Amino acid sequence: MTEIGKYFMFLGTMLVRRESFKTYYKLVLEECVSVGIGSVFLVALVSTFMGAVTTVQTAFNMVSDFIPDYVISQVVREMIVLELAPTIIAVIFAGKVGSAMASGLGTMRITEQIDALEVMGINSISYLVLPKIIASLMMYPLLVVVAGVCGMVGGYLAGTLTGIISPNDYVLGLRSSYNEFTVIFALIKSVVFAFLVSSISSYKGYNTQGGALEVGVSSTQAVTSSVIAVLVADYLLAQLLLSK
Repeated sequence: MTEIGKYFMFLGTMLVRRESFKTYYKLVLEECVSVGIGSVFLVALVSTFMGAVTTVQTAFNMVSDFIPDYVISQVVREMIVLELAPTIIAVIFAGKVGSAMASGLGTMRITEQIDALEVMGINSISYLVLPKIIASLMMYPLLVVVAGVCGMVGGYLAGTLTGIISPNDYVLGLRSSYNEFTVIFALIKSVVFAFLVSSISSYKGYNTQGGALEVGVSSTQAVTSSVIAVLVADYLLAQLLLSK
């Protein structure tokens, strides 16, 4: 409870004594390149193989001849859009981007760079953390969209090249019984996950105490706490928005 209270106080401090818009504009763009562009290849690679594996395993479990082949891609679509693209990529996002945020802020803390900002009268939390959170909120939903597209393309390649499903059946399954709310739900989850990962990782890195060893500990704690928060939020959002 103490840590949760400190976390919310950390978020509150971030919103006071902010810098000018011009300052944040430059910082946010730099973070967008680091957070978003730097993660595109990894996200595309993981999601493509994720879609391919999901297609093969779904086809393996379709043991009845009465089930049409297009159901395979229909199941793949729902799994990728609802769960795999936003949630699994969030875990990867926490491991890559979250750990980098925590280690970067932790290094600035132990080398007294954050103290120097405070001495100059700058709100270091707002100056250092707010651009990271804004960039994550802007870029992570786009990464989820990329993951969804690559996952379906990976499933298409795996299904058609191995003869599991014909191209026409795969496309038919993607278009069958489409519910547009699943995409909206995935984007809602992506915004929540981006905020949790960026804010928790920044909090852990900002409050690093000690030396180089503690920076590594903070980075590990940031990834662990972010993944747990993502999984809890995943269940709560599903219960809130999908339950009848």
